[in-house]
Amino acid sequence: MYNVKKSKKGNDMGKYIELTSQNFAETTKSGVCMVDFWAPWCGPCRMIAPVIEELAEEFDGKAKICKVNTDEQQELAVAHEVRSIPTIIFFKDGKKVDQMIGAASKEAFADKIKALLDDEE
Repeated sequence: MYNVKKSKKGNDMGKYIELTSQNFAETTKSGVCMVDFWAPWCGPCRMIAPVIEELAEEFDGKAKICKVNTDEQQELAVAHEVRSIPTIIFFKDGKKVDQMIGAASKEAFADKIKALLDDEE
């Protein structure tokens, strides 16, 4: 169901979910989900890619860490009003609850995820 990517190292790091128009709604409809809208040619997107992989590992089983390639999934970028990349959108039970634009620290992303997870308890 999910297209889970492994890192280039070939180990189990990088358990992020690659989203497409076919699996976006199903993936984001329940729980906490962080979605990175990115493109291969985007420098800041490449800069935070290792951070996304680390977050996917750290929050495995707690929150879904996802990526949308805006070059391949333009309709998703338009639907979610992504005007610059990287744009990180946080969903909770299918609803957009927060958004960050541009590269940020791992801690900044993790704090947003933790805050959403804390709301569930």
